[in-house]
Amino acid sequence: MILINGQPETMLQVADRGLQYGDGLFETIPFRHGHLEYLTEHKERLLRGCERLQIDFNEMAALQRELDIVCKQVSGDGVIKIILTRGSGGRGYKPPKDSIPQRIISFHPLPDYPITHQSGITLQLCSTRLAKNPLLAGIKHLNRLEQVIARNEWDSADIAEGLMLNYDDELIEGTMSNVFLVSDGCLLTPNLSDGGIEGIMRQQVLGLACTLDIPHEIVTLTLDDLYQADEVFVTNSLIRIWPVIALHGTNKKWSHGDITKKIQKALDTAES
Repeated sequence: MILINGQPETMLQVADRGLQYGDGLFETIPFRHGHLEYLTEHKERLLRGCERLQIDFNEMAALQRELDIVCKQVSGDGVIKIILTRGSGGRGYKPPKDSIPQRIISFHPLPDYPITHQSGITLQLCSTRLAKNPLLAGIKHLNRLEQVIARNEWDSADIAEGLMLNYDDELIEGTMSNVFLVSDGCLLTPNLSDGGIEGIMRQQVLGLACTLDIPHEIVTLTLDDLYQADEVFVTNSLIRIWPVIALHGTNKKWSHGDITKKIQKALDTAES
């Protein structure tokens, strides 16, 4: 099912700036057991992105009504994706003053990930690097070519996710996930002020760390920190938490450790 500005539609104007320049944002929201998970947090991030890109979006009430329509008409669990573009405009980078943001909502089946991923996955270290860009850091803008190129680096079903560094050799994120390390009992996740997406599940895990009295820090991390970590896991809204047990092409192994299991259990309890 697809709605564009509240109407069943599958075509977008060629002049739309989302198509022309990637001038827009998106959110990917799990729909499980009849409700959208962490919807408030997703909408808040969408609005932060609009502010950052200076998209004049004031139709959140309409967007919510359209989400309600989609949720009532679909059956079973799935994924609802929101795309918000600046709207149509002429040729050239300068946004037209009279552009009207376009709302696109689509429903998709949940990805068919193996259940074994919940107890351990193998990571690929990607050669594609992330550029530093504080202006766009954190938000889910439509320009994801770095991740597209990185994800094209492997085809093996044995590799579940790729890990990405920036050009300063700092560990940032996965191609579709945020990354966490556990070292000496402390939960660590990369500083994303220069790049990367501030994931909704990353936010939930940091909140659970506070609740569970797990020491945690947002810090600059490198490959050395990864290799020396006692536990590693990756997160996003769809996969929740995948423990990492191996790094492809190396002898490096990690255990599905106690802190990872503790956070997984707390997350399952909070969502039940």
